[in-house]
Amino acid sequence: MEKNKILVLEGGFNEEHEVSLATAKEIKKSLFNQNIEFKSLLVSPKNFEEKISNFNNKYICINALHGPFGEDGQIQKILENLSFKFTHSNSEASKLGFNKKLTKKILKNTKILMPDHKILENRLLNKEKLIEIFLKLGSFVLKPTSSGSSFGVKIFKDINDINSFSKDLKKNLSLYKKHKELLCEKYIQGRELTVAVIEKNKKSTALEVTEVISNMEFFNYKAKYSPNIAKHILPAKIPEKAYETCKEYAKIAHDTINCRGLSRSDFIYYKDKIYFIEINTQPGLTALSLLPEQLKYKKTSFDQMIKNLIECSL
Repeated sequence: MEKNKILVLEGGFNEEHEVSLATAKEIKKSLFNQNIEFKSLLVSPKNFEEKISNFNNKYICINALHGPFGEDGQIQKILENLSFKFTHSNSEASKLGFNKKLTKKILKNTKILMPDHKILENRLLNKEKLIEIFLKLGSFVLKPTSSGSSFGVKIFKDINDINSFSKDLKKNLSLYKKHKELLCEKYIQGRELTVAVIEKNKKSTALEVTEVISNMEFFNYKAKYSPNIAKHILPAKIPEKAYETCKEYAKIAHDTINCRGLSRSDFIYYKDKIYFIEINTQPGLTALSLLPEQLKYKKTSFDQMIKNLIECSL
């Protein structure tokens, strides 16, 4: 470990920029605790290739980015082309995990249960199309196929919700201007669960199941990164069979997508069934994040997890 040069990639200048900085802060604190020397690089998609060229590829990059460019396979591809070692998933797994349409496609042949869905092109988003999808799916959730931290999530429980959204359609459409495709997924009003998966010696292990109870309509961006808005129940108070199924599904998703180092999968528990919602190949590591909380519950230190993450990249 002492011989490796560490470079922390942070920022990203997207909708999750501040979360990335918070994740990076915790990572740097851990590296400091372990007497591991490091440098950091504030990442912008506009000049990343130019900036990374100032470092030789003996550096191991710790990817503390979230959201587009940092989490979707783009930066991973650049690092691979330049022969840099880096933490978290490779370019292909990152692309599969970040794009909800591709995630569903690859997990379709597993035992994992998923809600019905339709893919909608952004340019076709209008009131008539939303009503058409509502008639097929019933209540549904609209969100970008490629984004994180619950960005742009809208729930349509009835026609009134569609009417309300359509009244200010131009403003609402601006939210999705950077997203060509949108996911329309059947809304299941169950209990929100999440499971972290970590790797050691190239073997993945699901940690525990946390139930998230939010004061908001769902576990959105504000609930994830603001104190006292969401309550975490760890371990989740659900039947043992459902608990184990949730952990099993998280490990299957991690392994099938070929994630590396760590991941976190989100689920809905409804009428004794576990529904997979999405996987996060670069889950938040902030002071309020779910993965560090599960590590603590398992009596695994954050420092050890960071050490394992670096070792997985070698």
